[in-house]
Amino acid sequence: MNLQQRINAFVKLGDFLSQFSPDGIHKKDTIEKNDLFFDGFKHQIKLAEEHNAWFNKENVLFSLDGWSKSLNNSNINKWIEKYNFNAVESKKVAIIMAGNIPLVGFHDFISVLISGHSVVVKQSSNDKHLLPFLAKYLEHIEPEFKDKIEFTEEKLTQFDAVIATGSDNTARYFEFYFKNKPSIIRKNRNSVAVLTGNENENQLLNLSEDIFRYYGLGCRNVSKLFVPKDYNFEAFFKAMYHWNPIINQNKYANNYDYNKAVYLMSEFQMLENGFLMIKEDNSYSSPIATLFYEYYETTESLKEKLETEAEQIQCIVSDGFTENEIQFGETQKPMLWNYADNVDTIAFLLKI
Repeated sequence: MNLQQRINAFVKLGDFLSQFSPDGIHKKDTIEKNDLFFDGFKHQIKLAEEHNAWFNKENVLFSLDGWSKSLNNSNINKWIEKYNFNAVESKKVAIIMAGNIPLVGFHDFISVLISGHSVVVKQSSNDKHLLPFLAKYLEHIEPEFKDKIEFTEEKLTQFDAVIATGSDNTARYFEFYFKNKPSIIRKNRNSVAVLTGNENENQLLNLSEDIFRYYGLGCRNVSKLFVPKDYNFEAFFKAMYHWNPIINQNKYANNYDYNKAVYLMSEFQMLENGFLMIKEDNSYSSPIATLFYEYYETTESLKEKLETEAEQIQCIVSDGFTENEIQFGETQKPMLWNYADNVDTIAFLLKI
């Protein structure tokens, strides 16, 4: 199977996914193999939510919509144009996936396949319905993928390289267990927003998407704000308010109630609006329904701090603060060439 065949297959997968968006699920007559897969995938979306309440239909469809927009000829060719795949000797690459948000390991999955390697996937128990079905679609579109894709729940044994994502604790285990294999090991990371107090209403509204999408469970979700001294949170809370229906999700509400009780009993200072608490804290990783904040003296000192602690940070959301910043509202819309932890997955796969 040559590179163009692989590109064509992913473009067709993108076409298939275009039927599933936050605006609704609409069957298109022009999609290849649709009679075999459309109704089945609708069922998988339903199963995903039944199995994991965080994967509600809205968030799953948001994820699928993002992938459908990424997987077109233009984006795929822009992504891979700087690489040379001619000398690739096909290897077996293991991927150990996280399960915090829908299809969180999909970028690693397509990176391995587009590079010409075979993949063996160990999924999280939290996210096991969507990817195997999409893999089957790929195999029907391009039968040469059939010998290239494998899923397992067993201990990984036969593989040449590994990409593993987990917590800081599991990462230590991964680093030991895979020490003799080429690897990318991903640990906990969080995203931050740097505010100046000069943000307009639209920017703050967009920031709410970065905070609440996927219930804040993704590494690209903003879990902490950096604000200047004497920052007034009134405009911030006003911009967050349209997300108030989130409190109707039982798991989210339970986390909110529990964390609020802990903060009150511990006499921590915090501000809240009925569905979001903000608390001054030096940490980056905030609990569900909580956003940490920290004051900064000068932008220069803050830049220095964030550079020093870069290994804990996935994205910086701001407007004119730093060169590699993400615009408000864009954290959950990464492009194919935006790599997790800034580690170029394709470059790694071309060297193994």
